[in-house]
Formats: sequence, structure tokens, C-alpha cells
Amino acid sequence: MIFQPAIIALLLAAGISLFMLLAAAPFAVRVIRHWDVASGSERQLQLERLTYLFSTLVAFVCLVQILAALLFVFNADKMSVMFVGAMCAVGALNVNAFGFPALYAQLALFFLATLWLAINHVDSRARDYPLVRLKYGLLLAAIPLFALSLYLQLQYFLGLKADVITSCCGSMFSEQASTLASEVSALPPKPALIGFYGGLCAAIGISIWHWLRPRDGSGYLTGIGALAGFGAALAGILAFVSLYIYEHPHHHCPFCILKPDYAYQGYWLYIPLFTGAAAGMSAGVLRLFSRRPTLAPIINITSRALAGVAAVGFGLFLAVATLMIWRSNLILLD
Repeated sequence: MIFQPAIIALLLAAGISLFMLLAAAPFAVRVIRHWDVASGSERQLQLERLTYLFSTLVAFVCLVQILAALLFVFNADKMSVMFVGAMCAVGALNVNAFGFPALYAQLALFFLATLWLAINHVDSRARDYPLVRLKYGLLLAAIPLFALSLYLQLQYFLGLKADVITSCCGSMFSEQASTLASEVSALPPKPALIGFYGGLCAAIGISIWHWLRPRDGSGYLTGIGALAGFGAALAGILAFVSLYIYEHPHHHCPFCILKPDYAYQGYWLYIPLFTGAAAGMSAGVLRLFSRRPTLAPIINITSRALAGVAAVGFGLFLAVATLMIWRSNLILLD
């Protein structure tokens, strides 16, 4: 294992988060079994008092995981200089079989954390806490994912060997490789560009529509549009945006753009993209509960705000990507 502050911070974040959720699990079971807002019993009053404490605890865990996702990617890129054959985070993650699974688990926790925070936000503002069982049920369901993330990170970091020769991003994202990423990279520039701008403009347009008129239909479409826009954005980065940044017709890596050699331009793309996608999908999920009388006005306000964040996030991503394409000296389309 390579002892670095970032690695220690990631393992501590994963371990402490899992410990805190396990500590909250017995209370979550009590809430699911005994919660009755109409009851004036001493047990109910105790549950209502404690739910503020445990909700704050879980919210803290979620915020830690959101920050940990950014740190994990940043650290993987920084470690690339330590391994022979590595050019970017891809090489560091390919040092052993647990690198990319650990990354995927961390990204899954990012989206789960943002969703839980959105549900907790609307539930805590309703007088009868109608989603309290749901959010604590999600807490229990998330524990295996937190445990898996900790296990994968432990296996990954413990298995890091500086003398290992790893593979560079060219072997994974080249058009000749036999992976899903390579198939997306091989998309012709013009269809990829149409799908990129079409998907993102649709996601932005639907989000603005829901921001202007918060209804169930527009909310569901905001969630679906955010997911589709997120996919279109990642495909566009692989297929042609990365080429314009590198000014190279065959360099498709979505990780090298995070390096200082390219002025950390990738962060200007990924941070608004992930923010917009998480906000849009959360807005869509919240609309599932808008028929509950005490939640309806709260969800209208919250989903509208989230749709606004999604529109801004996707809009910033699209503007930054367009600026990078416009400033590039590479010509892909005649």
C-alpha cells in the first residue's frame, strides 16, 4: 500500500461513513417498525427527537461521500506518476483489478448521497414527516454499498505496487480496443456531435420547462432528460470533445483532461455535469411523492430549484465544451 494523505483520507471517509451508518441502523429499524406520527406515546416522541440527530448524521455522511468522489478521481490522477506505463488516472486505476470497480462504487455513492439529501430535505420540512420510513429504508439498503466501496478501496490501495507495469489510457479508449468505451470513441464525429448537442439541449430545455411550470409530467421528464443528457455528455467527451482539447484525432481519454498539462480543463467539464445530472435526477425522483398533501407545496419548490440547478449545470457544461471546441486548432468536420 502507498501511504499518502489522500489515500488515508479516502479510507477514513469510507470507514467512518460505514461505521456511522451501522451505528444508525438499529434506530432506522426502530423508525421503520414503530413510527406513527399520529401517536402521542413516549416512544414516538423519543423517535421524533432522535430523528433530528440521526438525519444530521446521515446528511454528514452523504456530504463526505460527495467530496470523496472528487478526491478519489483527483488522487488517482496524482498517483499516475508513480507507475510505469501510466499517463493519467487510467493507468493508476489499472494497476490492479479493483481500481475501476472502486471508482464506480464511489460514483454510485455520489448519486445515492445526493438523492438521499434531496429526500431528507423535503421530508424534514413536512409537518408529518411522510418519507421518514423511506429515507431510513434507503439508509439500510445503502449499507451494503458502503461496505462494498470500503472493501474495494482497501483491496485497491493495499494492492498498489510501485514496480507494476500498468497500461495507459490508449489501450482502453483507442478505437481498436474491444470495450464499450472504445465503441463510443469510434463514433463518427458528426452523429456524435448531433447526439451530444441534441441530448444536452433537450435536458436543459426540459429542466427550464419544469422550473417554469413544476408539474409531475415535467418533473419526470426532467429526471429522464438528466439521465439521457448525462449519457450524451459522456459519449460526446469520449467521441470528439476530448479530441478537440488534445488537438489530436486519436486521443479519446476522458481522464487526461484532468491533468495540469491541460490546465485541469476536465474539472470545468465534470463538476457542472455531475452537479446538473444529480440535481435533475433528484428532481424527477421527488415528483414520485408529490401526491402526498403535506409534501406537494414543498416538492414543487424543491424540484423547481433542482431543475434550475440542472439547467445551469448542463448549460455551463455545454458552454465550456463549446468554448473548448471553438478554441481548438483541430478540424474534425469540414
